[in-house]
Amino acid sequence: MAENIIMPKLGMAMVEGTVIAWKKQTGEPVKKGEGIVDISSEKIEMEVEAPADGVLLSINVPPGGVVPYGTVLGAIGHPGELVAVASAPVAASGNAQAESAASLAIQKQQGPPTSIETAATPLSLQSRNSIKISPVARKMAEEEGVDYTLLIGTGPQGRITKEDVERAVLSRGHSQAEAAQEKSVSDATTASGQSTVDHNTAATASELQPVQTAERIPVTGMRRVIAERMHTSLQQSAQLTINMRADITELLQLKEKLSAEIEARHKLKLSVTDWIARAVVLALLGHKQMNSAFLEDRIERYEAVHLGIAVALEKGLVVPVIRHAEAKTLTELSHEIKSASTKARQNQLAPEEMKGSTFTITNLGGYGVDTFTPVLNPPETGILGIGAARDTPVYIGDEVQRRSLLPLSLTFDHRALDGAPAAAFLAEVRRYLEDPYSLLI
Repeated sequence: MAENIIMPKLGMAMVEGTVIAWKKQTGEPVKKGEGIVDISSEKIEMEVEAPADGVLLSINVPPGGVVPYGTVLGAIGHPGELVAVASAPVAASGNAQAESAASLAIQKQQGPPTSIETAATPLSLQSRNSIKISPVARKMAEEEGVDYTLLIGTGPQGRITKEDVERAVLSRGHSQAEAAQEKSVSDATTASGQSTVDHNTAATASELQPVQTAERIPVTGMRRVIAERMHTSLQQSAQLTINMRADITELLQLKEKLSAEIEARHKLKLSVTDWIARAVVLALLGHKQMNSAFLEDRIERYEAVHLGIAVALEKGLVVPVIRHAEAKTLTELSHEIKSASTKARQNQLAPEEMKGSTFTITNLGGYGVDTFTPVLNPPETGILGIGAARDTPVYIGDEVQRRSLLPLSLTFDHRALDGAPAAAFLAEVRRYLEDPYSLLI
């Protein structure tokens, strides 16, 4: 009997996954352990390996399909072999393929098999009780006729908030208004016939032709999640960015002085990002307004610092989290940042390793960027952007000296704190960077 290809569960919080691309077509040979299909869940992308040798008998879920974990994505076997057709998602356990046999209807394939339709249960048919939604948001959704099972929650652990429902109602209103406007224009055009086009000498044939698109790229997987979260972040917070420059001349000198000893003792090289991370952590301990989250009707301030470090990948951006960064030394922090960044680039981060951050750092200095406007990672109150350090002439007393200045761009949620305390926090980060020995304590 054929072997099923199962949508795996990538972490405890995973509910569903997206099929990105199949690497084989039906009827093509497959070897056990060979990559057969790329999938994603939130910001995790991975390659699912073939469970057996044979040929790809069926593709149940096409590219772009979103299905619950445990769903049968396809089947591998020999031509003419029995193929199991899933009537519902199956359990994703260590022996999921064997467990699914009892709940599958068996069909006899005659000749070379073709793909079959997926029977995955859409999210809207899952138990409504399993949806995380606040009581206020649930009541509002019911009153407004909004199907909240289709909404993306922006609250803690993906909880649907009142603001999520309000946005859905507003979006529906816009859509109805746009549809009415389009109908009005269409009716007017029909009534006037082709005379408008015939008498408009400014409109040439080439102007009336549709624009040719060179390439159409579906927004799926990681790109879709990033797009949704960044758009939501800007819609549901009052973001403001302030800038400062820190003189890191002495920091770079100390870094160079300690380089050989730290490499010999700890087997690592300290980067400027490591020093900045340490400065941010110490500053957050003294400015807890910034180490907080704005959650519906309250602001939660945290004692622990769970530091997010943005890592750019070929297909998008991920933010691994360094937990309890306040309890780590500079070298310990450096080791964890490097380890998390390596796992991110190798696509080995678990979903749990990218959740729960209380503040985030993003560095574009390596691309030559000076200052920029980072977007908050909700529900965090702040995110610090790092630019490229530049050698700049600076007056020190009456003398002009060559100093290395580092741009710092802090975006904060004005709902959670005002400009003065945000500026005080950024000034504290600068103070630590300009007194690098304090970062070694």
